[in-house]
Amino acid sequence: MATIGIHGAKKRYGELQVIHGLNMEIADGEFVVIVGPSGCGKSTLLRMIAGLETISEGEITIGGRVVNNLEPAQRDIAMVFQNYALYPHMSVRENMSYGLRIAGKSKTEIESRLRTAADMLELSHLLDRKPRQLSGGQRQRVAMGRAIVREPSAFLFDEPLSNLDAKLRVQMRLEIKALQRRLGITSVYVTHDQVEAMTLADRLVVMNQGVAEQIGAPIDVYRRPATTFVAGFIGSPAMNFFDAEIQGDKASLGAAGNLGLNGLRAPAGSVTVGVRPEDLEISSSEGFGYTVELLEPLGADTLAHGKIDGQNRLITVRLPANTGVRVNSRVRLRPVDNRLHLFDRKTGIRLEV
Repeated sequence: MATIGIHGAKKRYGELQVIHGLNMEIADGEFVVIVGPSGCGKSTLLRMIAGLETISEGEITIGGRVVNNLEPAQRDIAMVFQNYALYPHMSVRENMSYGLRIAGKSKTEIESRLRTAADMLELSHLLDRKPRQLSGGQRQRVAMGRAIVREPSAFLFDEPLSNLDAKLRVQMRLEIKALQRRLGITSVYVTHDQVEAMTLADRLVVMNQGVAEQIGAPIDVYRRPATTFVAGFIGSPAMNFFDAEIQGDKASLGAAGNLGLNGLRAPAGSVTVGVRPEDLEISSSEGFGYTVELLEPLGADTLAHGKIDGQNRLITVRLPANTGVRVNSRVRLRPVDNRLHLFDRKTGIRLEV
């Protein structure tokens, strides 16, 4: 096991800079998830840690050792890829033990590590099968087993579940979390799925256009997003945003009405107000006017999509299934316990209120 340090890391392709001076320390045994939309630089950053991409500037350390100029094989890491990367002509046993054979390990040690990993991943009865005879979930387990038998200092996961169906993804992410806890190996995991990120991570790194917009525990990132980008990306459904004007202890939404700030403080002027769909409720008199345009029944609850008076933004509300609202209903909404988030209209940065 090992710590991973990223100090002023930058990546350029010619004049194009895709990673902009990222800094963070990953503790021994920590599970860090890098999350963000396609093209944000998350896989590039992971490949820089792995040694599959050169670092243009800055420093990366693994176990306190600077690895900028070391080949991937010298970094004592194991990587699990999106497409499994299994040898089709080899059995499960051969795939999992290949790296150990190349490293010159003894037959006794190879068999011992192989059996331990196979038992852990419930692959013992599949060791003589070829990859084509396995399901997607089984192939991903083999790819993980191949990493485990090497007993590396760190695991690197590059969107390993994106080829699986929704039900299997839920099962596999629980297995990955339990496995990492059991082994205690430092892990860095890349995904574009924010639900996957929230459930797996000890800490999140939310990337946007090569910049780490926020680094923190999942619940902290969810409750106090640093920017409108983070607020809109983390959470499902996404946070709602309103244009508002701060006037004393109220946020004016124009034709829709006013929201009381109840202790929140912000300078007078234009702001963006954020509120999560689950933090809105129907009110008999308070809050702002809202017209329902579409309903999504989800069983236990219903998502209502519509617009507030005088604004063109689509607003989503999570309501109990038996609320009784209909399409074209006009209701009033208010934030539950005034759970509001205020952001600077121009920069999108959270206002510390």
